[in-house]
Amino acid sequence: MSYIDENFQLVQENIKKACEKVQRSPDVQIVAVTKYVSLETTRLALAAGIQHLGESKSQDAIAKWKALGDQAVWHFIGHLQTNKVRDIIGKFTYVHSLDRYSLAAELSKRGQQIQAVTRCFVQVNISGEESKHGIKPGDAASFIREINHMPAIELVGLMTMAPYVSDAEETRWIFRSLRELRDELRQEFPQIPLTHLSMGMSNDYQVAVEEGATFIRLGSTLVGDERN
Repeated sequence: MSYIDENFQLVQENIKKACEKVQRSPDVQIVAVTKYVSLETTRLALAAGIQHLGESKSQDAIAKWKALGDQAVWHFIGHLQTNKVRDIIGKFTYVHSLDRYSLAAELSKRGQQIQAVTRCFVQVNISGEESKHGIKPGDAASFIREINHMPAIELVGLMTMAPYVSDAEETRWIFRSLRELRDELRQEFPQIPLTHLSMGMSNDYQVAVEEGATFIRLGSTLVGDERN
C-alpha cells in the first residue's frame, strides 16, 4: 500500500465523518491536485482508485494528459488564460475557474469546433481578496444570465477559494456563503442545474464538506508536494 492509498482512505473517512456530523449525503468527489507531483506519482494516485485529477497549468497538464488520457476525469482548476483554451478543450471535462465573459466565449467557440461540451464552475471571489480571481457575489446572477445561452458550455455550479489559515473554522463563512449564493441562484435560474459546489482544499476540506461541498480539491494532504 502506497502513502497515497493511506491518505486516500483517511480522506474518505474524514469526509464520511463530516457528512454524518451535518446529516448530509456523502456524495463528494475528490479531485487529486497533481500539479506539484510527477507523472509517476500521478500514476500512483490512479492506482489508489482516485478517478479525478486536477491541474492548473496548461503546459504541465497537457503533458500528463498525453501520458494518461482517459484513465482519469480531468479538471482544470487554475486561472485559465483565453489563449490556452485551445490546449485544454476536449481533454478536460471540467473547468473550475470560469470568471469572465471572454473566457466563456472562447470555451464556447472552441467547443463548438470539435463538438465538445465543457462542464464549468463559475468562480466567485467570496473572500474579496484582491489576490484571488473570481467574480463578485453580487455579479453572479448577471454573469450567469449573460453566458447561459452559449453552446458547448454546461454550467454545473460554483467554485471559490478560501484563504489559507491555521484554523479552518475561520473559513466556514466563506463556504457557507457560496452555498447560500448557489441556492439563491438555483431559485432564480431553475432551468440551470447549478448542483455542485467546488470548495475546500487540503487544510479546510472537512469544513467545506460540512457546508455542502460536492467537489474538493486536494493536493498535499492526498498526493503530496514534490517541489522541494
